Amino acid sequence: MVTPDIKELKREMKDVEQAVAEALDYAGKLGSSAVECAISRSRGINVGTRLGEVETVEFNQDGALGITLYRGQQKGSSSTTDLTPAAIRAAVEKANDIARYTSVDPHAGLAPAELMATDIPDLDLCHPADQSAEFALEQALQCERHALKQDERIVNSDGAGYSSHVGYRVYGNSHGFLAGYLQSRHSLSCALIARSGEAMQRDYSYTVGRHRDQLWSPEQVAEDAAQSTLARLDSRKIATAKVPVIFRADVANSLFGHLVSAISGGNLYRKSSFLLDHLGKQVLPDWLTITEQPHLRGGLASSPFDQEGVATKARDIISDGVLQTYLLTSYAARKMDMQPTGHAGGIHNWEVTRQDKSLQQLCREMGTGLLVTELMGQGVNMVNGDYSRGAAGFWVEQGEIQYPVEEITIAGNLKEMLSNIVAIGNDVDLRHGVRTGSVLVDSLRIAGT
Repeated sequence: MVTPDIKELKREMKDVEQAVAEALDYAGKLGSSAVECAISRSRGINVGTRLGEVETVEFNQDGALGITLYRGQQKGSSSTTDLTPAAIRAAVEKANDIARYTSVDPHAGLAPAELMATDIPDLDLCHPADQSAEFALEQALQCERHALKQDERIVNSDGAGYSSHVGYRVYGNSHGFLAGYLQSRHSLSCALIARSGEAMQRDYSYTVGRHRDQLWSPEQVAEDAAQSTLARLDSRKIATAKVPVIFRADVANSLFGHLVSAISGGNLYRKSSFLLDHLGKQVLPDWLTITEQPHLRGGLASSPFDQEGVATKARDIISDGVLQTYLLTSYAARKMDMQPTGHAGGIHNWEVTRQDKSLQQLCREMGTGLLVTELMGQGVNMVNGDYSRGAAGFWVEQGEIQYPVEEITIAGNLKEMLSNIVAIGNDVDLRHGVRTGSVLVDSLRIAGT
């Protein structure tokens, strides 16, 4: 068994905090007006198997110290993987030299000092696990072998993979902020190919968690992958129509992912968002609320502070359908004459309103329409919200799944799609930063035969 020692990790993180402190101090001696340093280090293993044979075994350890130094409104950046005092000083000097020659940017700088996190709660984010090749390969091989035994129609495998990583993030700046936290992430996946006649279909399953005990067993992943793949056999094309659509929970998060992009500062100050100037306005149905819970213990997107040291806090993103906040880094906030919101680096555990309805009940409520289980392509225009993506899933009639469908395109407008959400199920997928159930949208165009 090769399990990282959490006490050793804490000691290593303290040493890195000292290296960051030295970099900040040296930058001050060079006459910088402000400076920030960050490092995310991770160590772990990735393995892959295919058809019961070992395909890859990768041990990795990475993480560089990034230094951003300001001379007034001029900014220079550099990085180093060598944390010896001499290497750190050399990196700081390079950042300082670069800053001398960059253009003045009136919006450059650190996040406001008063927004720095003052309390760093233990969010239970780090649970080291066995990182030996033997254990990792056992998980992947056990999963894939079990999957291949599920049905004679499963004729091939795209492989199984297991990964386990543990590490930490440290951030400090010249406001006097210096803190870090430990984190871990483990996952197991399996992809299969099934045949019916001359046609073949592929699907997969996976599990992910901070704690290895949160993962599904290899058998559960295998059986879920097999069921998903077999369900897609004998897929048909359907006629072009305009019908209600259910985005199954594992793809529904992408719908809210577009919402994240639309209310993020970078798109807003560039005026490339379909929700420009929508703060305080209705963007979702009045029964729908989205809250953010950054301090959720063990959450996959939990964090005590963002990538600029700004304290994260629980907040309503959408309340009764009304947009309550944009998602702003300090740079975007200055561009927009607003306050940073603690979203440098992304969102933190969005909890979407759910109703006490299973996926089966959503299908009955829909009546006739499309259940989407896979989305393909990037046909999304963030400026006007036009949406067009390849899809696969199941055709539903009279509230019951009839048969799988493929080679279709779904199209609409994101602004209308979000406002026309009819219901959200209780089948919440916890494997994403957006925790949502399946989403029923009133009506979308389906391009088929």
